[in-house]
Amino acid sequence: MDIENKIKNLVDEINYHNEKYYNQDSPEISDYEYDNLMKELIKLEEENPNLKRVDSPSNRVGGKPLDKFEQIQHKVAMLSLSNAFSKEDLKDFDRRVRGMVSGDVEYVVEFKIDGLSVGLTYNNGVFEKGATRGNGIVGEDISKNLMTVKSIPLKLDEDNEFAVRGEVYISKKNFEKVNRQQEDSNLQLFANPRNLAAGSLRQLDPKLTAKRPLDIFIFNLEYIENKAIKSHSESLEFLENLGFKVSPNYKVFKNIDDVINHIEYWTENRSSLDFEIDGMVVKVNSLEQRESMGYTAKSPRWAIAYKFPAEKKKTKIKEIIVEVGRTGTITPTAILEPVRLAGTTVSRATLHNEDYIREKEIMVNDTVLVQKAGDIIPQVLEVIKEERTGDEIPFNMPDKCPVCLEPTVRLEGEAAVKCINMSCPAQIRRGIIHFVSREAMNIDGLGESIITLLLNKNIIRDVSDLYYIEKEDVIDLERMGEKSADNLIKSIQKSKENELWRLINGLGIKYIGVKAAKILANNFKDLDKIMDAKKEDLVNLEEFGDTMANSVIKFFKEEKNIHVINKLKSAKINTKLKEDKGLGLEKIFDGMKIVLTGTLPTLKRNDAKEMIELRGGKATSSVSKSTTFVLAGEEAGSKLTKANELGVKVIDEEKFLEILNLSSKEEVQENL
Repeated sequence: MDIENKIKNLVDEINYHNEKYYNQDSPEISDYEYDNLMKELIKLEEENPNLKRVDSPSNRVGGKPLDKFEQIQHKVAMLSLSNAFSKEDLKDFDRRVRGMVSGDVEYVVEFKIDGLSVGLTYNNGVFEKGATRGNGIVGEDISKNLMTVKSIPLKLDEDNEFAVRGEVYISKKNFEKVNRQQEDSNLQLFANPRNLAAGSLRQLDPKLTAKRPLDIFIFNLEYIENKAIKSHSESLEFLENLGFKVSPNYKVFKNIDDVINHIEYWTENRSSLDFEIDGMVVKVNSLEQRESMGYTAKSPRWAIAYKFPAEKKKTKIKEIIVEVGRTGTITPTAILEPVRLAGTTVSRATLHNEDYIREKEIMVNDTVLVQKAGDIIPQVLEVIKEERTGDEIPFNMPDKCPVCLEPTVRLEGEAAVKCINMSCPAQIRRGIIHFVSREAMNIDGLGESIITLLLNKNIIRDVSDLYYIEKEDVIDLERMGEKSADNLIKSIQKSKENELWRLINGLGIKYIGVKAAKILANNFKDLDKIMDAKKEDLVNLEEFGDTMANSVIKFFKEEKNIHVINKLKSAKINTKLKEDKGLGLEKIFDGMKIVLTGTLPTLKRNDAKEMIELRGGKATSSVSKSTTFVLAGEEAGSKLTKANELGVKVIDEEKFLEILNLSSKEEVQENL
């Protein structure tokens, strides 16, 4: 096969998998396989730049950093909408509409996605440019960044020039995932999904934007040449057929009462969505009627945005406590009189840092308004100063660590106050909790309460001591019987055989999370070689920069850390990259796509997945026509239903274990 055809096939294959993953939520290959396809494509394009296609998915990974964003004028003004805050406002809007047009009126009602509004322009079927809304007339050219958003098509089957408007957002699930990564790296948490989406799109380095899980819903066809479209709902169907993700769950209504009922439903049920909405948008459906109604200086007369009332509650700050994280950061937290807010009872709210408290003039015993940022994170919105009684007490960050009593410091240029005592018990405790966590050494039975008991009784002093615990040390601990003690010791011993990346992640090196730990393990293959690595070795690694490289070097120079690692080695912890565990196993599932669903009688889900992958199979998450078979346990749910609808073979654990004893792919196919 010649190079041009090879590139074409790779582009088509990767674009197909992007569509399955991002738009249909039914991936067919693993992330590892996808990354290998992308690496192969990038290599070929770099060697043959004249063959790079405009719709190449390699554009998604980001190009060279920009010096600044250029200004770009919108062909159609991106106006804002007038707002409605009540039923009466919506009924007034309906009366105005019916007073300006003749004939029947239909309304399209859509979610008001809480993200960043952007305009996209296409010419001859190719994505040409994209911009922020800006002032509505002129925005910033963020085309390079928008190209990294995988749900934005780069090439379409439509030759006419046209422009669309959409909302770039981050789902609640991905927002929480990014914040967990920030926390693991001791970085500041993002306040809400909208801020994260907006900040990600306005990065001058597109590679940074590409790392953020941005998505988009298209909600308007701004203009199109040489095509007659009569209604807004027809335009959304047209855009969806082209391959855009359009406003989900939009509805068409013929009267304002049905519109209001629909809005009231989503006012109560918006928390069930996996993305943030801050209201609903009501639009006249007929484009002809829109044309006759026209615009004011700021907004169209044919649309209105109903804004959800922000749920805010009044409560009182009973006290402000501070907690010491595993890297020494001291975080203040407000303890509140419990209040029901956005579906849950809230009794705590993070106060972030000293600057946040000063800016809002927060004191103990203050009456405050609280809300959930993005309906997720409780935060103190403002102090109700007129309700102060004189009993309020100013709060100051401690000048000594509340745990070890060593002096705290606030480094220049940082907002955080820190304890820099490496032997601080609070840091040690948080470090051990991280070390045994699921994404590190994954030691079952070692919860926070047990770790606290082990520390308080001086059974352990650091993570390496875990591997020198004997049954007699723990059997008399609170809530620990003989069986629990046996299981704990077995779990600790089992973790000695873990993959190298788990140990690296568990050590708690600043800025090094799961992904970076895997990169280090795969490239150096031995903990000793990582400890001896030079800065130039580290900065050349994928996704590593000066900050991460310096952090790794600093960590492995500290005597305390070297001492802990030596104790781990003496305990026979695995410190090398493991060989392929599937070596010698027949690849009886080669090329097969297998879905696991439900609870299996004896096998854990991860164990069954590993058995499949070691034998050449792909454990996929969604059932499709290309699924070879479904391994189903109890409470299998919708995946089992879909398998039956598609005629996909379904087997139980007993049959699966029988198949594992077969010696070839052909035998498996015969026995299914």
